[in-house]
Amino acid sequence: MSSLEERDVGGVAAPGSSSAGMGVGPVGAAVEAAAGVAAMQEEVGIRREEVGIRREGPEPDPDEPPKKRVRVPDGQSGKLEERLYSVLCCTVCLDLPKASVYQCTNGHLMCTGCFIHLLADSRLKEEQATCPNCRCEISKNLCCRNLAVEKAVSELPTECTFCLKQFPRSSLARHQKEECQDRVTQCKYKRIGCPWQGPFHELPAHEGECCHPTKTGTELMGILGEMDQNHRRDMQLYNSIFSLLCYEKIGFTEVQFRPYRTDDFITRLYYETPRFTVLNQTWVLKARVNDSERNPNLSCKRTLSFMLILKSKVNSALECSFLLLKGPYDDVRIKPVIHHHSFCNDANETEYVPLPITDSVECNKLLAAKNINLRLFIFQVQK
Repeated sequence: MSSLEERDVGGVAAPGSSSAGMGVGPVGAAVEAAAGVAAMQEEVGIRREEVGIRREGPEPDPDEPPKKRVRVPDGQSGKLEERLYSVLCCTVCLDLPKASVYQCTNGHLMCTGCFIHLLADSRLKEEQATCPNCRCEISKNLCCRNLAVEKAVSELPTECTFCLKQFPRSSLARHQKEECQDRVTQCKYKRIGCPWQGPFHELPAHEGECCHPTKTGTELMGILGEMDQNHRRDMQLYNSIFSLLCYEKIGFTEVQFRPYRTDDFITRLYYETPRFTVLNQTWVLKARVNDSERNPNLSCKRTLSFMLILKSKVNSALECSFLLLKGPYDDVRIKPVIHHHSFCNDANETEYVPLPITDSVECNKLLAAKNINLRLFIFQVQK
């Protein structure tokens, strides 16, 4: 038997030998072929098992046409809102515009705040304002609003800061002010000193348990006294204005501040009005940006201050009250403040006093304009 096995091996090793001619060689070849087929089937089975482990779900239909390969940037597709966010956002602050949207001549978008800020910075630097993307020139005449983008942004969903639900941007303000059950509200007894603040859906329960309606008159008098003091401070300005309107000599005029620079501080911007006549006297107004800063263009906080100068010669002191208001065609918000000064030949100009604008955004609106147009009122005190 061992000799037969040796002959089989020999037949396999040397099919041309004498043993092959005896018929033993074909048997060995058949045995080896069968073993090879079994090994191949086992290997294919192992591969199929590995593929089955890696692939989840049903097997693809061989008759189904091949799907198109979608190009995904950075390996992530994201939602449609996220992709639109990156397309419609402001090129400066990279945030979705909340109001008007401006575009340069090449179509790059800027929100109102950034657009005005760029124009104000260029005025402070005495340079031409340019688009931060393509460096083309921008101005109020060269740029226009993109109404399509404004409407598209208003329909994009955004999250309510109180209930964290998604709403279109066009209806978010109404929802947060009137409809949201989690919006912060105050107790209706706040006028008599209740300090409670909380979500709207807890308001009925609190008002049912609030202790302020049951307080005694003595306790309420102290609270009402503090409220009266705040109210008197608010009414003091209006009472002063009505008192000034009773003066005999009252004058007002529209003034236009024009920018100029000096040789001493190139980076500092100044404004001055042409000479104008009020109450039979000649006057000039001057203004400057950020009193205490050498380079106001490096600061995010912007302020304007002004001074009133009497150019005429007077025989006696001229005691006046004056205030600046916004011009008839401007949308800047100015809270009026009354100033007093006694003008004479030796003291013909006031100190620089702040222009009472609400914040830096309003200041940038004035700086971005070609000229600043305001209205000046002067009241002469009779002795």
